[in-house]
Amino acid sequence: MVSRVGDWPAHAIAGAIGIAIAFAVGNKTWMRIFLAMLLALALAGVTSSTIKISTGRARPSVKTEAHWNGPQSSSKYHAFPSGHTASSTAFFVALFLARKKLGAPLLLIPILIALSRMIVGAHYLSDVTFAAILGVICALLAVHWICQIRTPHSAIEGRS
Repeated sequence: MVSRVGDWPAHAIAGAIGIAIAFAVGNKTWMRIFLAMLLALALAGVTSSTIKISTGRARPSVKTEAHWNGPQSSSKYHAFPSGHTASSTAFFVALFLARKKLGAPLLLIPILIALSRMIVGAHYLSDVTFAAILGVICALLAVHWICQIRTPHSAIEGRS
């Protein structure tokens, strides 16, 4: 159940509802935050899909001699990286970067999704670990592009 709910459509719907509410109340800051979350989700989804098709790593449940099989179209060979984990991590890390107090407890969601993906036999630990790293990178990029969060370096020099 966690794997199903943790897929990208549920996150995209939550982000779209968030943008709609923020728009309705006229809160531009939250509109940018939700937009950054959706951008991070999309970046992680596209990147993880491209990598998994290119590498063709067999899922743990697939009996094969080779774990890395080159480009594959079959989802049986789409283990690396975990798209669920990458997308969920990107989505919630973007929120955490923008609003730490609200985002911190929600980081449990991508952790549970990563665990569930391993429990159901869809991914190895390395698949979800790389996916989490990928998700963090996508979140950092999205928040930087959309929310213009100032880094310590730019704050010192007066740049944004």
